[in-house]
Amino acid sequence: MIQIFGTKKCRNTQKAQRFFKERNLKVHFVDLNEKGISMGEIRNISRSVPLDDLIDKDGHEYEKRNLKYISHNIEEKIMEFPLVLKTPVVRLGGKACVGFNPEIWKEFVSLEKGG
Repeated sequence: MIQIFGTKKCRNTQKAQRFFKERNLKVHFVDLNEKGISMGEIRNISRSVPLDDLIDKDGHEYEKRNLKYISHNIEEKIMEFPLVLKTPVVRLGGKACVGFNPEIWKEFVSLEKGG
């Protein structure tokens, strides 16, 4: 099943949810405002997306935590402050992508539908 990590207010997360709904695929949505992300999930995602690309360096949460100015472990900061993630994070099995990426979403659709 396709997993989408994001927030309800994020426009790109909404677009991802709509994209899969329009193709009659169920998704498991994880709202980062309500639930964090596990270390295992971070490691699975980082097999497809470099850790450095997972953090939204232009986002409010990154700025609020002053992460631009301090040395930090990316995995630990994502666990501690899941809202620093660039959203949406869309994952299917061992594959993942970050941000608005309909080309990769199309690949996920064909994998989910067995084609």
